[in-house]
Amino acid sequence: MTTLPHRVLRALDQFNAAHPWDHNAHYHPWILRQLPRRFDSALDVGSGSGDLARLLATHASTVHGIDSDPKIIARAQDLTPSATPVTFTTADALTGIPADSYDVITCVATIHHLPFTDSLTVFRQHLAPGGTLVILGLTRPTTPGDHLLGAAAIPLNAATGWLKNRGRTAPRPVSMTAPTRPADMSFPDIVRETRSVLPGARLRRRLFWRYTLVWHHR
Repeated sequence: MTTLPHRVLRALDQFNAAHPWDHNAHYHPWILRQLPRRFDSALDVGSGSGDLARLLATHASTVHGIDSDPKIIARAQDLTPSATPVTFTTADALTGIPADSYDVITCVATIHHLPFTDSLTVFRQHLAPGGTLVILGLTRPTTPGDHLLGAAAIPLNAATGWLKNRGRTAPRPVSMTAPTRPADMSFPDIVRETRSVLPGARLRRRLFWRYTLVWHHR
């Protein structure tokens, strides 16, 4: 016989499927607040359908988005007006970044698909002096604090989906169609490895199973 907790979780899964929302896009305004009002160039790693890249273009002279999925890159190009100073390329995040430096580098829900320390090293190499790196990532919950924050996010996730969709059922957002996999690094491991590559980086656990990393290249 199915226990009550399992029935509740199944009901929540069904509710969330009917009222989906983009957890990553939820943090886009926060990401913009970490950046200067104006900057010259930006790189968005794992750009998906280009939502963040187009937002960055409202503050930047040029924005380049890269993603390993050619289908989502084609979708990003279709969604981006020709007058917008954004370009998209199908490329590997470690080997396919153009040989340039950028004032801003962003990476949203992508780095857990990549070798973590190697990725930070590559981002640091491509970040111009005075530039800002912002990462929104996923972690594997391991500590009591992780599990408590995750439990608090469950009802908030359902409520946010209801409010964002105004109580109506909705299709899955385009930017959430790419294949995903669970994160395999814990937050303490992420903090330790980040400190070894990016001294002074600021890391925080966040709601909705996310963490943030901000580093300024002095």
